[in-house]
Amino acid sequence: MTSLSPALAWKKYLTLCKPNVVLEMLFTAIVGMLLAVPGMPPLDTLAYSVVGIALAASSAAAINQFIDRKADAEMRRTENRPLPKGELSASQVIAFAAVLGIASMALLVTKVNVLTAVLTFVSLFGYAFIYTVYLKRLTPQNIVIGGIFGATPPLLGWAAMTNQVHPYALLLMLIIFVWTPPHFWALAIARREEYAKVNIPMLPVTHGNEFTRLQILLYTVLLLIVTVLLYLTGMSGLIYLAAAVLLGSIFIYYAVLMMRRKDNKTAMQTFAYSIIYLTVLFAVLLLDHYVMIRP
Repeated sequence: MTSLSPALAWKKYLTLCKPNVVLEMLFTAIVGMLLAVPGMPPLDTLAYSVVGIALAASSAAAINQFIDRKADAEMRRTENRPLPKGELSASQVIAFAAVLGIASMALLVTKVNVLTAVLTFVSLFGYAFIYTVYLKRLTPQNIVIGGIFGATPPLLGWAAMTNQVHPYALLLMLIIFVWTPPHFWALAIARREEYAKVNIPMLPVTHGNEFTRLQILLYTVLLLIVTVLLYLTGMSGLIYLAAAVLLGSIFIYYAVLMMRRKDNKTAMQTFAYSIIYLTVLFAVLLLDHYVMIRP
């Protein structure tokens, strides 16, 4: 294992947390927190919730990299992670993940509520173990089934503020659940050879790119329908509806473009747009919550 200075070691531990992914998750969790109450939520509870959820997500990310360390070493996209490069040992990563996970649960139980702690633990365990250990290598529907665990941040945020599982929170979770397959499969198409090399049965590997492109198109259409449900149930207003239709239509356009062009560049453009899509959709949902223009 390579010896690192304290400053560089800190950066490597931060890399284990997959900060970009965690930040996106935290954003949707915070939106869930703000949507759960009519005004501003208690700032102390919000802060404790954000830190607790962030620690749990970071712990899950570190466990994921520990379990996938051999496959990561063979994939160009992940070969520079700390474990494949020998910059951190397996025992260091496990200890780091354990500390984060325990701290997360302790913080959520004592400063937020038990329901949020339980839901967060289920999400952590589901992603780090059920998805990474079993589903990822068991079925080409891995990302669909495993997406349940990755879709929980808005539910966690809502539960943190209200100590209940509300139907609106489940709708937010449903959006992320339906968004995940087209988001990830676009990347999987562009990285198909790498997944095949390490025997991970992603949909493009088992069923081919053409079938996967069709599934992406179908899921983007379904996603547009699901996002409109927030307006139809009275959860959101016209600002959100206009944004949901526009953003969803653009997503469908990219999916159609993938059907026509069939190249990795278009797949990566679709992947990049999917991230923009989710971020803007939730941001507009939050704006709509405070403005709420009704017909």
